[in-house]
Amino acid sequence: MSEKKAYEPCIAVIGSGYWGKNLVRNHHALGSLRSICDSNEAVLKLFQEQYPGVRTCSSLTDVLGDDAVRGVVISTPAPSHFDIVREVLLAGKHVYVEKPFVLDEDEGRELIALAREKGLCLMVGHLLHYHPAFQELKRLVRGGELGKINYIYSNRLNLGKIRREENILWSFAPHDISMILALTGEMPDAVKAEGGSWLHSRIADVTTTHLSFPSGIKAHIFVSWLHPFKEQRLVVVGEKQMAVFDDTLPWAEKLQLYPHCIDWKDNVPTPCKANPVRVDLPESEPLRRECEHFLECIRENKRPVTDGEEGLRVLEVLNRAQRSLELQPEADRLLAAPAAPKPAAPAKPDGGYFAHQTAEVDEGVEIGKGTRIWHFSHIIKGSRIGERCNVGQNVVIGPDVVVGDGCKIQNNVSVYPGVTLEDEVFCGPSMVFTNVFNPRSHIPRKNEIRSTLVRKGATLGANSTIVCGITIGRYAFVGAGAVVTRDVPAHALLMGNPARRTGWMCSCGEKLPESLRCGVCGTVYRKDEDGLSPLS
Repeated sequence: MSEKKAYEPCIAVIGSGYWGKNLVRNHHALGSLRSICDSNEAVLKLFQEQYPGVRTCSSLTDVLGDDAVRGVVISTPAPSHFDIVREVLLAGKHVYVEKPFVLDEDEGRELIALAREKGLCLMVGHLLHYHPAFQELKRLVRGGELGKINYIYSNRLNLGKIRREENILWSFAPHDISMILALTGEMPDAVKAEGGSWLHSRIADVTTTHLSFPSGIKAHIFVSWLHPFKEQRLVVVGEKQMAVFDDTLPWAEKLQLYPHCIDWKDNVPTPCKANPVRVDLPESEPLRRECEHFLECIRENKRPVTDGEEGLRVLEVLNRAQRSLELQPEADRLLAAPAAPKPAAPAKPDGGYFAHQTAEVDEGVEIGKGTRIWHFSHIIKGSRIGERCNVGQNVVIGPDVVVGDGCKIQNNVSVYPGVTLEDEVFCGPSMVFTNVFNPRSHIPRKNEIRSTLVRKGATLGANSTIVCGITIGRYAFVGAGAVVTRDVPAHALLMGNPARRTGWMCSCGEKLPESLRCGVCGTVYRKDEDGLSPLS
C-alpha cells in the first residue's frame, strides 16, 4: 500500500478521543478526511486549529445528511455501536467500526444483513490483521512452514488504560481472539475463562481464556491492565518451528522464527535449540494500512479482510468466554471478598424470561415471555414489561412503568414513572426521558409528573432527549441527539435541537420520498390529522 496515495475527502470520523484521534490523523494524512463528529466542543475546536478546512460537527444528523460523506468511521464506546452503525447503513453510507463490533450477536447479524441488503461495506477495526508482521505470520502458517500447529498463546498486558464500560476481556482480548481465529481457520469447540477483579467487584481486571479447536490446536489468552510492564506477544508453536510476534520490540525484531526441534534419544525427548531467525518486514504503520484498506473497499467494492462476519465470529467467542467467566465458581474467583451476585430472576413456568445474574428485578413486577434483561439493569416494583423485549445493560425501568411487547431498550436508558411505551418501540443507547418540566433538587415535584406516551413502532435515536408531557406518534423516527419538545406526528422524521420534522418514515425504517410510496416495501401513505397513515 502506498503511503502517499491521495483519496477524495469522503470520510467522517465519529468519536475523536483516545483512539479516534489516531483515525482522524491517518485519514487526514491520506486526504480522505471530510469531517469530524464529537460531542466535546473543546476537542472539536482543537481539531479545527490542527486540521484547517476539515468540517466539524456535534450531531450524527449532520454526518448522515452530508451527501459527500461516503464512509463513516466509528470510534465511540461499544454500547453505542449498534445504534450508530444501523443509522449510518440506513443512510446509505459505508461503515468502519472499532472493536468490539457490537455487544449482542443478534444485533451483529442484523447489521450484517442490513449491509448486505444495502450493498455497503461493513468493516470491523481489528488492527493487527493489517500489521506486516501478522500478515507474514499468517502466510507462514497457511503455507505450512511451521508444520502442524500444536498450540498458540497470546499475552496482552499493561498498567492501564483502565475502563469501566467494559472489563479487560472485552477491552484487550478481541485483538488476540481475532488473530487466533485467523491462524487456525476454525471456531473453537470449547471456551473456558477465569478472571480476577480488584478495582471493582464486578469488572474483571485480569482474565485467562483457554480455547480448544476441533483440529486439536489449543490456545490461551492472558490479558491484564494491572501488569508491571507492557507485553504484546503472540507465540505459535508448530512441529517444524516456532514463531514469535512481539509488537513491543524494534521493527526488525517484531517477527522471529525459532527452528527448535525435539529429538528422541533412548526413548527420551531431548530439545535441540537453534538461534532465532529475524523475518524481514516492510515498515509501515498498521493503522494507515487499515485505513487505506477501508478506502479501497469503498472505491473498488471489495469485501474487507475484517468484515462483519469476522467481527461476529470474534463476538461469539467473547460471549462464550464471558459466560464462562460468570459461571466461574465463587471459591475460585480471585476477588477481595465481594458481595455474592444476585441470582438470575426466576423464569415463569411457561418458559418465562431471562434476567442476567447482575440484574435486579423487584417483587411485584410483571415480565412477559421471551424478554431478556441484561447486565446491571433494574426493574422497579409495579412495572409491567411485555413479551419478547430486550432490555440492555444499565437500564432502569419504573416504578409503575408500562412497556409493550417487542420493545428494545438499549444500554444506559432510564424509563421513569409517567412514561409509557407501546409495542415495538426502539430506545437507542443513552437516550433520555424526563418526567418533570421544571425540576429542582430542593423542591419535591413527584405530584407534578407529566405523562409521556411513545406509540407503537417509534424509534428514539441514540442520545436523543424527550421532554415530558408529549406523545411520540406511531412509527415516528427521532434522530440521534435530537431534543423533542412537542408532540410528534405518526411516521415523522425529526432531527436537531430543538427537533424539527425533516421528512417522513415508512414503518419499515426507510425515509419516504415526496410521493409517500416506500421504495423498499412498496407501502403507500396518505397525510391525515395524526401525520401519515398507510392506504389500505
